[in-house]
Amino acid sequence: MQRERVNEIDLMRFAAALMVVFYHYAFRGYAGGDRSDMPYELLVPVAKYGYLGVELFFMISGFVILMTAASGTLRSFAISRFVRLYPAFWACCTVTFLATLMIGGDRFHASIGQYLVNMTMLSGFLHVPSIDGVYWSLFIELQFYAFVALLLALGQIPRAQIWLYLWLVAVLVAQNVDMPRLRMLLIAPYAAYFIAGATCYLIRTQGINAARVGLLAASWLVALYPFTRAVGSFERRFHTDFSAFVVAAIITAFFLLMLAVATRRTGRFANWRWVALGALTYPLYLLHQNIGYMVFNALYPQVNAHLLFWGMIATMLAMSYAVHATVERPLSRPLKAGLNSLFDALALVWRPWQVWISRFGRRVPLD
Repeated sequence: MQRERVNEIDLMRFAAALMVVFYHYAFRGYAGGDRSDMPYELLVPVAKYGYLGVELFFMISGFVILMTAASGTLRSFAISRFVRLYPAFWACCTVTFLATLMIGGDRFHASIGQYLVNMTMLSGFLHVPSIDGVYWSLFIELQFYAFVALLLALGQIPRAQIWLYLWLVAVLVAQNVDMPRLRMLLIAPYAAYFIAGATCYLIRTQGINAARVGLLAASWLVALYPFTRAVGSFERRFHTDFSAFVVAAIITAFFLLMLAVATRRTGRFANWRWVALGALTYPLYLLHQNIGYMVFNALYPQVNAHLLFWGMIATMLAMSYAVHATVERPLSRPLKAGLNSLFDALALVWRPWQVWISRFGRRVPLD
């Protein structure tokens, strides 16, 4: 089944990535921590809210991953996710590792063993430090992929709406009991965003009704609650003022934007193709943070802060395009073909055992 191309999603991805880039470069590195020696006070009042770009990523993921699962099999889903995630990750992780060895200085370190574990994209589950801190969101994404893959394996994608409701109820229960492992399993802090994105996909493809609007509204409330309550802890941690109203407004804007996509009310943005910007998003997210900090530390104050700041953003965009053009795009088709061949070979090996198990099962008496 051919999936519909939702053009606005590419633009939203790029906007979310830029939010995170500005957050790290203009706020988190210097004003909100000690990772960078270069201040950039001009953008601090706005950039400090850029961390919410990750939440927009999660909403988009809920939409796109359910769309991917609804139009394929478990096998095609697994292959598409592997091809989408791993080649660019391998390239970006390697670049960041080499940069750390060369210009990491006293603040950034990496070992060969750490690098090899990171290349599996499972370091967060194996309690090995990430080569770059932005990888934390990938571990959240992988948990969501596992949830969707389980629904696919059980043939439950047509009943996704029921499972989304159950997931949201489970999150509400988990947030009120002292069971941290359950909250982690349910991705409790971010589940509402995945649920909202998936609900918007259902609205777009199956129409709007009271049940889906109710699920979206409930997700919005569940999303607002922890983030507006966390404003005080953010202020203490980063020694600056955060507005609960601004946080709530940004999160609400994300929900309204996704609803506009779901109901096809984005006007001309829906007709324009933003594929090139969307292609930059993933490598830009993976590459920008630590490399940017290390370059700032190496060159500031010898180089003007404005030149460094905007020059680094331009450099990251160029590097992101290079990763897409030289790694993602060339490897996509052969890697997909190779994985399909591997699955075909495994199926041939498994089929005789499947037949034998089936025959053996018929011979075993039931009483």
